[in-house]
Amino acid sequence: MPEVAFRVTHARVFAIAVPAMLANLTTPLLGIVATTAIGRLGEAALLGGVAMASVIFDCVFWLFGFLRMGTVAFTAQAVGASNPLEVRAMLARGLLIAAVIGLALVALQAPLRLVVFPLMGGSEAVTQAAALYFAIRMWSAPLALANYVLLGWMIGRARAGLALAVQIVINVANMAATLALVLGAGMGVAGAAWAAILAEALGLVVGLAIARRLLGGTLGVPRAVLLDRAKLTRMMAVNRDIMLRTAALVGAFMFFTAQGARAGDITLAANAVLGNFILVGSFFLDGLANAAEQLCGRSVGARDRTGFARATKLVLMWGFTFAIAVTVAFLAFGTFLIDLTTTNEEVRRMAREFMVLAALAPVCGVMAYGYDGVYIGATWARDMRNLMLVSFLVFLAAWALLTPLGNAGLWVALHVFFVARGALQALRYPALLRTSFAGLPGAMPASVPP
Repeated sequence: MPEVAFRVTHARVFAIAVPAMLANLTTPLLGIVATTAIGRLGEAALLGGVAMASVIFDCVFWLFGFLRMGTVAFTAQAVGASNPLEVRAMLARGLLIAAVIGLALVALQAPLRLVVFPLMGGSEAVTQAAALYFAIRMWSAPLALANYVLLGWMIGRARAGLALAVQIVINVANMAATLALVLGAGMGVAGAAWAAILAEALGLVVGLAIARRLLGGTLGVPRAVLLDRAKLTRMMAVNRDIMLRTAALVGAFMFFTAQGARAGDITLAANAVLGNFILVGSFFLDGLANAAEQLCGRSVGARDRTGFARATKLVLMWGFTFAIAVTVAFLAFGTFLIDLTTTNEEVRRMAREFMVLAALAPVCGVMAYGYDGVYIGATWARDMRNLMLVSFLVFLAAWALLTPLGNAGLWVALHVFFVARGALQALRYPALLRTSFAGLPGAMPASVPP
């Protein structure tokens, strides 16, 4: 039976969002440490190579981001419906799928490298550095994807503090190992890749220990429950749509990086430096999106339309507040951060030239992040997929029109993409809300067949 309706408050939003923000903030700090460590070696090609390979990994792992997003949504819905067995089963199903996908990525790394690297358009020196990093770090795939599941499951249970602890373990370990192996041991690019593997392995051990304790000392689930056909069918349908949505998002960022690479090593490196600052802003917004995923998912499970609508309102309101604050901070301190990140004067000059455009990313993207969380929590995956595909086409059209402006046009097109995503989801939201909570009590969300 669904739980008694819970009240969505500012405190509930921040109980999930703040730990998620703190955890997320260590991730761009990890990027800053990695680019700084490689940047201190004084070669733009090495910095560009790690940046290019890191973007590839971000894109590959983002493609399977449904392992986190879907786990948050389904776990939160099971919590709202007061179904503890399904809460347990979601963790086991997610870890099983993560293992299969991760091992497949390891097995397919050679053909993947042959397909992706030529598309990135980097110079020979950049590509060589990226290939070395790629070949080593790919072995972290099963570990990283399993950690996606664990983090999503904890957030879905509203245990954001525990998710924070695991994420901090991963990222702090990665930063420490990167400094030790890249600069201390002199391993260069290879050291940065090995650091990622060691950190993901440590995070998985810690995450599994926490999950086992939360579940009373065992992670086991009856086979019939684990492989329930109806549950798996629904899960795969939603995950398919989230994956296609994410593929369009990945495509946009890969296109952005590839165009920077084609403009030269200096432009690629400068965009990588500015990209770290954008991540800081996006992870504030993503923390609030995490709150939307859990609270909206829980509201769906509990059949609480009022709570769902209030969660949406609060997440968007606080999202705009944080977005403006982060943009102002970037404008005030961006030059200092650029100089701290790289010692290459050409990269510094290029990054300063486009700093203002990069600083606008949080304001342009706030609605996209907020509504992403809402749509994921509600498992409105089909609609989210369709709207993302339209936004991607808008991005390509904007880039085509703005190509004469060079790298500035590329940044503006990216902002057009952010705005299109949020605006389209906002327009679709009222109809989905009416349909999903029609006929209370007992109706299932219209976009998710029972």
